Amino acid sequence: MSSRTEEIAANLAAVRDRIARACDAAGRDRGEVTLIVVTKTYPAEDVRVLSGLGVRQVAENRDQEAGPKAAACAELPLSWHFVGQLQTNKVRSVVRYADHVHSVDRPRLVTALSAAALAAGRPLGCLVQVALDAESGDRGERGGVAPDAVGPLADAVAAADGLRLDGLMTVAPLAGPYAGQPRAAFERLAEISSRLRETHPAANMVSAGMSRDLDDAVAAGATHVRVGTAVLGVRPGLR
Repeated sequence: MSSRTEEIAANLAAVRDRIARACDAAGRDRGEVTLIVVTKTYPAEDVRVLSGLGVRQVAENRDQEAGPKAAACAELPLSWHFVGQLQTNKVRSVVRYADHVHSVDRPRLVTALSAAALAAGRPLGCLVQVALDAESGDRGERGGVAPDAVGPLADAVAAADGLRLDGLMTVAPLAGPYAGQPRAAFERLAEISSRLRETHPAANMVSAGMSRDLDDAVAAGATHVRVGTAVLGVRPGLR
Protein backbone atom coordinates (compact mmCIF):
# COMPACT_ATOMS: atom_id res chain seq x y z
CA MET A 1 0.00 0.00 0.00
CA SER A 2 1.46 3.38 -1.01
CA SER A 3 1.92 6.19 1.49
CA ARG A 4 -0.82 8.19 -0.25
CA THR A 5 -3.23 5.27 -0.04
CA GLU A 6 -2.41 4.87 3.65
CA GLU A 7 -3.00 8.58 4.23
CA ILE A 8 -6.38 8.55 2.48
CA ALA A 9 -7.41 5.32 4.22
CA ALA A 10 -6.60 6.76 7.65
CA ASN A 11 -8.42 10.02 6.93
CA LEU A 12 -11.41 8.19 5.51
CA ALA A 13 -11.64 5.94 8.56
CA ALA A 14 -11.53 8.99 10.84
CA VAL A 15 -14.32 10.74 8.91
CA ARG A 16 -16.47 7.61 8.89
CA ASP A 17 -15.96 7.30 12.64
CA ARG A 18 -16.84 10.97 13.07
CA ILE A 19 -20.09 10.47 11.17
CA ALA A 20 -20.89 7.40 13.26
CA ARG A 21 -20.29 9.29 16.49
CA ALA A 22 -22.43 12.20 15.29
CA CYS A 23 -25.22 9.77 14.45
CA ASP A 24 -24.96 8.17 17.89
CA ALA A 25 -25.13 11.57 19.56
CA ALA A 26 -28.20 12.49 17.51
CA GLY A 27 -29.93 9.14 18.05
CA ARG A 28 -29.77 8.39 14.34
CA ASP A 29 -28.94 5.18 12.50
CA ARG A 30 -25.54 5.38 10.77
CA GLY A 31 -27.13 4.10 7.59
CA GLU A 32 -29.17 7.30 7.31
CA VAL A 33 -26.10 9.38 6.38
CA THR A 34 -24.19 9.04 3.11
CA LEU A 35 -20.66 10.33 2.72
CA ILE A 36 -19.90 12.13 -0.54
CA VAL A 37 -16.17 12.74 -0.98
CA VAL A 38 -15.45 16.02 -2.76
CA THR A 39 -12.52 15.33 -5.08
CA LYS A 40 -12.07 18.79 -6.62
CA THR A 41 -8.40 19.68 -7.26
CA TYR A 42 -7.31 16.11 -6.48
CA PRO A 43 -6.15 13.79 -9.27
CA ALA A 44 -7.99 10.84 -10.77
CA GLU A 45 -5.48 8.60 -8.98
CA ASP A 46 -6.97 9.68 -5.65
CA VAL A 47 -10.45 8.88 -6.95
CA ARG A 48 -9.22 5.39 -7.78
CA VAL A 49 -7.84 5.01 -4.26
CA LEU A 50 -11.18 6.11 -2.82
CA SER A 51 -13.04 3.59 -4.96
CA GLY A 52 -10.71 0.85 -3.75
CA LEU A 53 -11.52 1.85 -0.17
CA GLY A 54 -15.23 1.46 -0.74
CA VAL A 55 -16.25 5.05 -1.53
CA ARG A 56 -19.10 5.11 -4.06
CA GLN A 57 -20.18 8.78 -4.02
CA VAL A 58 -17.83 11.53 -5.23
CA ALA A 59 -18.36 15.19 -6.05
CA GLU A 60 -16.88 17.94 -8.19
CA ASN A 61 -17.67 21.63 -8.54
CA ARG A 62 -16.03 22.64 -11.85
CA ASP A 63 -16.92 20.98 -15.13
CA GLN A 64 -13.50 21.71 -16.65
CA GLU A 65 -11.94 19.40 -14.10
CA ALA A 66 -14.82 17.03 -13.49
CA GLY A 67 -15.44 15.95 -17.08
CA PRO A 68 -11.95 14.58 -17.81
CA LYS A 69 -11.68 13.07 -14.32
CA ALA A 70 -15.00 11.25 -14.63
CA ALA A 71 -13.96 9.97 -18.06
CA ALA A 72 -10.66 8.70 -16.66
CA CYS A 73 -12.57 6.81 -13.94
CA ALA A 74 -15.50 5.69 -16.08
CA GLU A 75 -15.06 2.00 -15.28
CA LEU A 76 -15.26 2.52 -11.53
CA PRO A 77 -18.53 1.90 -9.62
CA LEU A 78 -19.03 5.57 -8.74
CA SER A 79 -21.92 7.99 -8.59
CA TRP A 80 -20.86 11.53 -9.50
CA HIS A 81 -22.38 14.60 -7.86
CA PHE A 82 -21.98 18.12 -9.26
CA VAL A 83 -22.02 20.56 -6.33
CA GLY A 84 -20.79 23.86 -7.76
CA GLN A 85 -22.63 26.80 -9.26
CA LEU A 86 -23.57 25.74 -12.77
CA GLN A 87 -23.65 27.89 -15.89
CA THR A 88 -26.15 26.89 -18.53
CA ASN A 89 -23.41 26.59 -21.18
CA LYS A 90 -21.83 23.78 -19.11
CA VAL A 91 -25.01 21.77 -18.70
CA ARG A 92 -24.60 19.44 -21.69
CA SER A 93 -21.16 18.42 -20.49
CA VAL A 94 -22.18 17.96 -16.85
CA VAL A 95 -25.17 15.78 -17.74
CA ARG A 96 -22.87 13.30 -19.51
CA TYR A 97 -21.29 12.15 -16.23
CA ALA A 98 -23.25 13.58 -13.28
CA ASP A 99 -25.91 11.49 -11.58
CA HIS A 100 -26.94 14.34 -9.28
CA VAL A 101 -26.74 18.13 -9.53
CA HIS A 102 -26.95 19.76 -6.09
CA SER A 103 -26.95 23.39 -7.21
CA VAL A 104 -30.23 23.98 -9.06
CA ASP A 105 -31.17 27.58 -8.29
CA ARG A 106 -33.09 29.13 -11.20
CA PRO A 107 -35.80 28.17 -13.72
CA ARG A 108 -33.53 28.72 -16.72
CA LEU A 109 -31.15 26.11 -15.36
CA VAL A 110 -34.03 23.65 -14.92
CA THR A 111 -34.98 24.12 -18.58
CA ALA A 112 -31.39 23.60 -19.73
CA LEU A 113 -30.87 20.52 -17.55
CA SER A 114 -34.10 18.96 -18.79
CA ALA A 115 -33.16 19.41 -22.44
CA ALA A 116 -29.65 18.05 -21.86
CA ALA A 117 -30.85 15.05 -19.83
CA LEU A 118 -33.34 14.12 -22.55
CA ALA A 119 -30.70 14.49 -25.26
CA ALA A 120 -28.25 12.34 -23.30
CA GLY A 121 -30.85 9.74 -22.45
CA ARG A 122 -29.79 9.85 -18.79
CA PRO A 123 -32.23 10.73 -15.99
CA LEU A 124 -30.73 13.33 -13.69
CA GLY A 125 -31.32 13.76 -9.98
CA CYS A 126 -31.61 17.41 -8.94
CA LEU A 127 -31.44 19.18 -5.61
CA VAL A 128 -32.63 22.73 -5.13
CA GLN A 129 -29.89 24.80 -3.50
CA VAL A 130 -31.24 26.90 -0.64
CA ALA A 131 -29.50 30.19 0.18
CA LEU A 132 -29.98 30.97 3.84
CA ASP A 133 -28.28 34.35 3.40
CA ALA A 134 -30.75 35.54 0.75
CA GLU A 135 -33.72 37.81 1.15
CA SER A 136 -37.01 37.04 -0.59
CA GLY A 137 -36.55 36.81 -4.34
CA ASP A 138 -32.75 37.01 -4.23
CA ARG A 139 -29.93 34.52 -4.77
CA GLY A 140 -27.25 33.90 -2.20
CA GLU A 141 -23.56 34.84 -2.32
CA ARG A 142 -22.65 31.21 -2.94
CA GLY A 143 -25.61 30.45 -5.20
CA GLY A 144 -28.99 29.13 -4.22
CA VAL A 145 -32.47 30.59 -3.89
CA ALA A 146 -34.14 32.24 -0.93
CA PRO A 147 -36.29 29.88 1.13
CA ASP A 148 -39.55 31.34 -0.15
CA ALA A 149 -38.59 30.43 -3.73
CA VAL A 150 -37.86 26.77 -3.00
CA GLY A 151 -41.41 25.50 -3.56
CA PRO A 152 -41.96 26.92 -7.06
CA LEU A 153 -38.50 25.89 -8.22
CA ALA A 154 -38.94 22.38 -6.81
CA ASP A 155 -42.27 22.12 -8.62
CA ALA A 156 -40.53 23.09 -11.86
CA VAL A 157 -37.88 20.41 -11.39
CA ALA A 158 -40.47 17.76 -10.58
CA ALA A 159 -42.46 18.66 -13.71
CA ALA A 160 -39.44 18.72 -16.05
CA ASP A 161 -38.89 15.78 -18.37
CA GLY A 162 -35.66 13.90 -17.70
CA LEU A 163 -35.23 15.33 -14.19
CA ARG A 164 -35.95 13.85 -10.78
CA LEU A 165 -36.44 16.05 -7.72
CA ASP A 166 -34.19 14.49 -5.08
CA GLY A 167 -34.23 17.09 -2.33
CA LEU A 168 -32.38 20.16 -1.05
CA MET A 169 -28.83 21.36 -0.55
CA THR A 170 -27.26 24.24 1.34
CA VAL A 171 -23.87 25.61 2.29
CA ALA A 172 -23.45 27.18 5.72
CA PRO A 173 -23.78 30.90 4.95
CA LEU A 174 -21.05 33.47 5.51
CA ALA A 175 -23.50 36.35 5.92
CA GLY A 176 -27.02 36.94 7.17
CA PRO A 177 -28.75 35.70 10.32
CA TYR A 178 -27.20 32.23 10.13
CA ALA A 179 -23.59 33.33 9.63
CA GLY A 180 -21.36 31.46 12.06
CA GLN A 181 -24.28 29.27 13.15
CA PRO A 182 -24.09 26.11 11.04
CA ARG A 183 -26.31 24.06 13.37
CA ALA A 184 -29.10 26.64 13.17
CA ALA A 185 -28.65 26.91 9.40
CA PHE A 186 -28.90 23.18 8.91
CA GLU A 187 -31.91 22.94 11.21
CA ARG A 188 -33.59 25.59 9.06
CA LEU A 189 -32.82 23.51 5.96
CA ALA A 190 -34.39 20.48 7.66
CA GLU A 191 -37.56 22.49 8.29
CA ILE A 192 -37.74 23.53 4.64
CA SER A 193 -37.14 19.92 3.61
CA SER A 194 -39.97 18.71 5.82
CA ARG A 195 -42.37 21.13 4.16
CA LEU A 196 -41.16 20.15 0.71
CA ARG A 197 -41.83 16.48 1.39
CA GLU A 198 -45.49 17.28 2.07
CA THR A 199 -45.92 17.82 -1.68
CA HIS A 200 -42.90 15.85 -2.96
CA PRO A 201 -42.45 12.90 -0.58
CA ALA A 202 -39.65 11.32 -2.62
CA ALA A 203 -37.50 14.46 -2.37
CA ASN A 204 -35.82 13.23 0.80
CA MET A 205 -32.16 14.09 0.23
CA VAL A 206 -30.82 16.77 2.59
CA SER A 207 -27.31 17.65 1.45
CA ALA A 208 -25.50 19.71 4.07
CA GLY A 209 -22.25 19.81 5.96
CA MET A 210 -18.61 19.76 4.95
CA SER A 211 -15.34 18.99 6.70
CA ARG A 212 -15.72 21.66 9.39
CA ASP A 213 -19.40 21.31 10.15
CA LEU A 214 -20.52 17.80 9.21
CA ASP A 215 -21.27 17.02 12.87
CA ASP A 216 -23.77 19.89 13.02
CA ALA A 217 -25.30 18.75 9.74
CA VAL A 218 -25.80 15.19 11.00
CA ALA A 219 -27.34 16.49 14.22
CA ALA A 220 -29.76 18.60 12.17
CA GLY A 221 -30.86 15.69 9.98
CA ALA A 222 -28.63 15.78 6.90
CA THR A 223 -28.81 12.64 4.77
CA HIS A 224 -25.68 13.46 2.74
CA VAL A 225 -22.49 15.22 3.84
CA ARG A 226 -19.95 16.58 1.35
CA VAL A 227 -16.41 16.15 2.68
CA GLY A 228 -13.17 16.91 0.87
CA THR A 229 -10.29 18.21 2.98
CA ALA A 230 -10.89 15.91 5.96
CA VAL A 231 -10.54 12.89 3.67
CA LEU A 232 -8.02 13.99 1.04
CA GLY A 233 -5.99 16.61 2.91
CA VAL A 234 -5.41 20.30 2.34
CA ARG A 235 -5.93 21.07 -1.34
CA PRO A 236 -2.74 21.57 -3.37
CA GLY A 237 -3.49 25.23 -4.04
CA LEU A 238 -3.99 25.91 -0.33
CA ARG A 239 -0.84 24.40 1.09
